[in-house]
Amino acid sequence: MSDTPEARLAAEGFDLPDPPKPAGLYVPVVRVGDLLHLSGHISTTKGRLGDGLDVADGQRAARQATLALLATVRRELGSLDKVARVVKAVGFVASTPDFDDQPQVMNGCSSMLITAFGEAGRSARSAVGVAALPLGVAVEIEAIFEAMS
Repeated sequence: MSDTPEARLAAEGFDLPDPPKPAGLYVPVVRVGDLLHLSGHISTTKGRLGDGLDVADGQRAARQATLALLATVRRELGSLDKVARVVKAVGFVASTPDFDDQPQVMNGCSSMLITAFGEAGRSARSAVGVAALPLGVAVEIEAIFEAMS
């Protein structure tokens, strides 16, 4: 296993994008003590699960949103090495009323966080189905990270 979270992600074929810019009147992250409260970060995949998108598509979308979250964390802390642990991830999955695999979709996020941070990436989590998300995207994820003191 590589030495840094970014190296572990790169070994799996994932590179962090530039951090996204806010699309409204909010900030991407608020730091309170050692906790980073991240606003929702969206996928680039558009559509709804159960209506043209399947679980594998949703997991890819969750990974996209997670990479955006991690880019914001890196900008805030200067390095992902300064993450002590992932506290919580909340995923919103645009889905049809009969789609009920939102937890499987969020496994795309959780597996990436565990790849990056090991057991410190295993967090509390919620997966919520919603009728629609901003810009028609499939997945939006918000999270809380603990920074090293």
